Amino acid sequence: MKHFSIGILLLALAVPAFAQQGWLTDYERSGGVASPDYQHTLAYLQRLDSASAWVELQFFGTTPEGRKMPLVILSKDGCFTPEAARKSGKEVVLIQSGIHAGEIDGKDASMMLLREIAITGSLADLADDVIVLFMPIFNLDGHERISPYNRINQNGPEEMGWRTTAQNLNLNRDYMKADAPEMRAWLRTFNAWGVDMLIDCHVTDGIDFQYNATYAMETHGNMAPPVSAWEKKLAAAFLRGMARAGDPLAPYVFPREDHDLSKGLVDWASAPRLSTGYAAVRNRANLLIETHMLKPYKDRVTATYRLLIEVLRYMNANSGDLHDAIEEAEEEDVRRITEADTTAFPLQFRSVGQSGTISFLGYASEMRKSAISGGEYEVWDHARPITVEIPFFGDVRPVAGVHLPRYYFIPQEWQSVTALLQLHSVRMQRLTEAVTVAVERSVFADAKWRERPYEGRFPVQFTSTTRIDTVTYPAGTWVVDLAQPAMRVAVNLLEPDAPDSFVYWGFFTPVFEQKEYFEEYVMAPIAEDMSRDNPALREEFERKLASDSAFAASPRARLQFFYERSPWFDTHMNVYPVGRGMKFQALPMVTSEEFDEMVRSR
Repeated sequence: MKHFSIGILLLALAVPAFAQQGWLTDYERSGGVASPDYQHTLAYLQRLDSASAWVELQFFGTTPEGRKMPLVILSKDGCFTPEAARKSGKEVVLIQSGIHAGEIDGKDASMMLLREIAITGSLADLADDVIVLFMPIFNLDGHERISPYNRINQNGPEEMGWRTTAQNLNLNRDYMKADAPEMRAWLRTFNAWGVDMLIDCHVTDGIDFQYNATYAMETHGNMAPPVSAWEKKLAAAFLRGMARAGDPLAPYVFPREDHDLSKGLVDWASAPRLSTGYAAVRNRANLLIETHMLKPYKDRVTATYRLLIEVLRYMNANSGDLHDAIEEAEEEDVRRITEADTTAFPLQFRSVGQSGTISFLGYASEMRKSAISGGEYEVWDHARPITVEIPFFGDVRPVAGVHLPRYYFIPQEWQSVTALLQLHSVRMQRLTEAVTVAVERSVFADAKWRERPYEGRFPVQFTSTTRIDTVTYPAGTWVVDLAQPAMRVAVNLLEPDAPDSFVYWGFFTPVFEQKEYFEEYVMAPIAEDMSRDNPALREEFERKLASDSAFAASPRARLQFFYERSPWFDTHMNVYPVGRGMKFQALPMVTSEEFDEMVRSR
């Protein structure tokens, strides 16, 4: 009996503490092959909240289908409000999972990490000098659209959620336009907490290779240099840590040519519609974790878990450094505006050349013919792992930019735009009386909309020229002074040629529309008079007749040519309503709250 008791005691000691205490997650109970639904996830988070003074479960929004969106705050000091977090001086890290709800590795990794910090204490030091926000399921409605068939390319879990929201919006294309209620709730949370670093957990598609996970960080010209420098130090640290753990990482890149790895891998700068690109234009550190879809679910979750530990370990060991980098970046941005720096501000980026080589852990592969498609597809042989030295096209540079104004003047009728700017934490003021100013304005031409919708909208491509206009802006006009911390996001929204501008996403589509038209019997004699009285105009018309056969063959188009150059044509059509004030000047303006009070008191 004595030997039996000793055996039971030894067995108990061999079982991890969290298992003895009943703290296995649903994922662990499944043997690492399944992920819990919302109710089971919520139940575990509620247990954590009840059991630990370091954890508080909150909800940061409600989905279109009526589900409450969970946010878990981890703070050793009980800083469970944004105000308390700011007073603590600690850096705030947001770890989000399930923005694509089928890619749910981060949720199960985060729940284990929360337990080891707040319950067992085995990783308690990871919360010494940071406050961590865990967003276990961002796309919650998509998460509950559960099926084993939601991601054809992915190896587990047994069942998973759907990529998009209940409104069929991809949240990881929505950071700038913020059409989804979930994204608007996310932006309010991000701003309220003053998040210093965003970690976004995904699962990648694409080629096969040996790595369980790849990563990306914005360190190109779309990221302020001080924060980019901090990110590079972090990356060096977690790359060493993951290699020591036997779980090496590779950059998240794509082959330059499909089916031919020898041609190299291509890096890029993320557009601000994406999570890391958005963090970059907010001067915030960021990390994209992309586990590999063909790896077993358990291996993917483990890789995510290890990488989160490495990041938090570095931040605790170097606490305050990121705060300093962000403060320096924002000060540099403000100084750039106040000192009227004429250096072009980059808006679009492209990989322009090879920056070196990369030692890549892949698999030998061959092409096979499909009897169904008639084409070929690639097959990788896991029994033949290979290490190849291949070109890395990581020389990412700006290919389009703009000279920054001091002010943007936004007519007050464009309320959908100003409301969204406020959601992005852009500070604005309003004119208290009319002012007449010289501004630079964009004039659009050759507008073409996508034939099929993209993320619920029909984005527009166009050419543009600029001109100087003298405009009288009435009281109530919104003014964005770019000398502010949110300068980068304001520029990327208000500059028409930016890849995720308001113009691109269709917020200003009405300005492209002609609303008044001519009768041909009225316009024909007017056109004849204009041609006779203006030799230069007649020459321009004749050149177009000679060079454009479709124009020459269309009576309506020929009259339209003269109508557009007549005093009857709409002077607002194709003209961007937002004016760019290029120089500092004293303007009669107050905050929007003060303006509203002025209006109420009249």
